[in-house]
Amino acid sequence: MNIQMVDMKKMYEEIRSRVEPKVSEVLSGGYYIGGPEVKAFEEKAAAYIGVKHAIGCANGTDALQIAMMALDIKPGDEIITTPFTFIATAETIRILGATSVFVDIDPETYNIDPEKIEAAITPKTKAIIPVHLYGQAADMDRINAIAKKHGIAVIEDNAQGFGAKYKGRMLGSMSDIATVSFYPAKNLGAAGDGGLMLTNSDELAAKVRMIANHGQNERYKHHVLGVNSRLDAIQAAILNIKLDFLDQWNEKRRQAAARYKKNLESTAIIPFEHPDSYHIYHQFSIQVKSRDDLQRYLTDNKIPSAIHYPIPLHLQHAFADMGLGKGSFPTAEKVAEGIISLPMHPHITNEEIDYISDKIKEFYN
Repeated sequence: MNIQMVDMKKMYEEIRSRVEPKVSEVLSGGYYIGGPEVKAFEEKAAAYIGVKHAIGCANGTDALQIAMMALDIKPGDEIITTPFTFIATAETIRILGATSVFVDIDPETYNIDPEKIEAAITPKTKAIIPVHLYGQAADMDRINAIAKKHGIAVIEDNAQGFGAKYKGRMLGSMSDIATVSFYPAKNLGAAGDGGLMLTNSDELAAKVRMIANHGQNERYKHHVLGVNSRLDAIQAAILNIKLDFLDQWNEKRRQAAARYKKNLESTAIIPFEHPDSYHIYHQFSIQVKSRDDLQRYLTDNKIPSAIHYPIPLHLQHAFADMGLGKGSFPTAEKVAEGIISLPMHPHITNEEIDYISDKIKEFYN
């Protein structure tokens, strides 16, 4: 049994007959950055999420930075976010000279806890960045209500939730601007890097498009200082094809998650799916005791695993200047100590899920 954490090869085999001719067509057409393939994907992605504008960029980290630049985030501004996420969410805040203000997470969803947000707001707060962690929706109605009350922006970090829903609405459609990563292992992944920004605001759409292209909206007319972050045509073409498969792939992930849950409900803390959320299980992450020993046991049995994320951001050396020691965000710290992600992708088999589950139960018995 050759179990993969994410089986990129099987995914590619499913779409090979459409991808290879399209890549050849792009190469022959001569439009490698921008052009018709990028335009087609942006329009298709906007329609899929249900927003007016989708603007491609080079990667999900750039998408976060550009979104904040478009909202005029400046040094000294404060941005509220979660300490339990990949570093890109918070490092982009700091790169712009703003201050990351962390708020602890909900113990069930692992997303930012809305109950704790308002206490973190100050006159310097300019935005909230909720992360739809592992493909489960943050509580957007409550977050948006808090933001509206205080006159601050909301940026959805939807790097892990493209195709997930909150109360029937697509994630990425419920904020001032949302950002997406197309890192290859994502539910909708490119054959390289790629990112996207989503908004219903004509003004923000024009600004992010300009910022991503060296601050110009006409060649050699630079209205603001920008960056060089554009989506490659080949990546857009591949994403356009993959988008046709995304819903069925996400549903297969949900079926795999249901089998894992049934197998492991008496052995581990299994992922909680909030009734308001259509969870797409970018990761299937359980909480266990003796996590590191379990991970070694799985490795010995040729079962891959990962830890998303072992060290909360406030305890990372890169954020040491914040002076936040252990105990600052106890829920995030507790989850980080026991979390482990199991193999999850649309092509994982019931046999593989059962084997992984049996080995986990065997370890604890």
